[in-house]
Amino acid sequence: MILVAWMEDRFSQSSGIEAFQDLERWLSGQAAASAGLSELERESERRGREVLRLALQAHIDARGKGDVGEAIVLGGDDGQVRLAYKRVHARPLVTLFGEVKVTRMGYGAPGREAIHPLDAELMLPGRLWSYECQRRLIRAVICGPFDEAITLVGEMTGTTVPKRSAEQLVQEAAVDFESFYAARAQEAIAPADGEILVGAIDCKGIPMVKPDGAQRVVRRGKGEKANKKKLATVAAVHSQPPILRTPKDVIDSLFHTDQASSERPKRPRPSRKRVWASLTAGKDAFINDVKAEMTRRDPEHQRTWVIVTDGERALQRRVISTFTDITLVLDLLHVLEKLWKVAHALHSEGSPEAEAFVQARTERILCGMAGQVVKGLRQTVTKRRITGVKAKTIHGVCDYLYRNRERMRYDEYLRNGWPIASGTVEGAYKNLIRDRFERSGMRWTIPTAEALLKLRAAHLSGDLENYWEHHIQLDQQRLYRKDSWQVVLK
Repeated sequence: MILVAWMEDRFSQSSGIEAFQDLERWLSGQAAASAGLSELERESERRGREVLRLALQAHIDARGKGDVGEAIVLGGDDGQVRLAYKRVHARPLVTLFGEVKVTRMGYGAPGREAIHPLDAELMLPGRLWSYECQRRLIRAVICGPFDEAITLVGEMTGTTVPKRSAEQLVQEAAVDFESFYAARAQEAIAPADGEILVGAIDCKGIPMVKPDGAQRVVRRGKGEKANKKKLATVAAVHSQPPILRTPKDVIDSLFHTDQASSERPKRPRPSRKRVWASLTAGKDAFINDVKAEMTRRDPEHQRTWVIVTDGERALQRRVISTFTDITLVLDLLHVLEKLWKVAHALHSEGSPEAEAFVQARTERILCGMAGQVVKGLRQTVTKRRITGVKAKTIHGVCDYLYRNRERMRYDEYLRNGWPIASGTVEGAYKNLIRDRFERSGMRWTIPTAEALLKLRAAHLSGDLENYWEHHIQLDQQRLYRKDSWQVVLK
């Protein structure tokens, strides 16, 4: 009650009452009487924000200066140090309502950084912007370009963050990503009866900024790209019940041949899905993270584990060496990409013949006849006497299919209700990377891209709010080691 009374007195002494009265006068005045709703909202927000800023300032002032005693004794590896030089310092803090000033007592000694107990009591961040300002900026940056996010946050809160500072805030906000999910590794998830545990791993390029000193190219040569990309490894883990399908069901969904497709029952959606990606983590470490996430969900390996990947041999070898007792499935979508290459080598792009070619061979592969498809393609090259680039393309696809034939037992997978395509990781490509990192003109540095990948992954996995609380807790521990000093009252 004493704090409330003192705060009310401070609010009255400041221009808080005057600001509130000014808002009342404006709303009841002639200008507001003839204004439209939009103008009323904007002006009320601006004036109301000032009232809230002054109320917040009054509360901070009412908390005192953090004068806890005559001195502070700081303990450390080099023994105890007495911080007895007391001096009042003021620091600005940008909040949702505008800038406030925190006046607090500092305890110091020669050669020692001052300690401000009030900073720890108020849980102040190390930077100029409050944690709530940072959180709203992070959410905006996760969803859209930096410039748009800064403008949006400025309109919502009345605060402006320079772009360079926004990038640094994003990098700092992501530092506790690994520790957050490492802590969750102890929280096992009870599986539902009969559910399959599915993992998907793939790679996706992110356009990077040109290195310093890069030569400007007047005209690119054949095959040269406008920008360099760095591969990010992308993963998704989720649970799902078995979904029994036939090859015809898959063909109907891929080629829209089923006239009654709208009447088909909806398939159950994946549950407890987590997606994430990294530019800097090595593939071995990243695959170990996938294994850790799947083990957390099924510690006793009681369920069927299915891993869906593309045909990259190095990635497949790493998965096989890391996991035991799993089914490794070649993503059907990558198989389709290869078949379309052959179709366009034999028929015109966009032609009905090309689509019929791919559809017929996809159906045979789904029926467990991948070997016969490879044999037929090779015979096509011989019988038609195809040479040159077209022959090289077809032989390359044949080698790819033959090499992966053990991971293309789609007829068996469909009967068991197992997934045959990385729809979740393809969705991760779109939502996690493509929708944010591949917009027109966007180029990225590795630190900013890596940090944003982590934050966006936490957002898409539904963990961002819990992660932010975890980040604040660890950030406070880094800033204020409250257990490292004691108060000397006299």
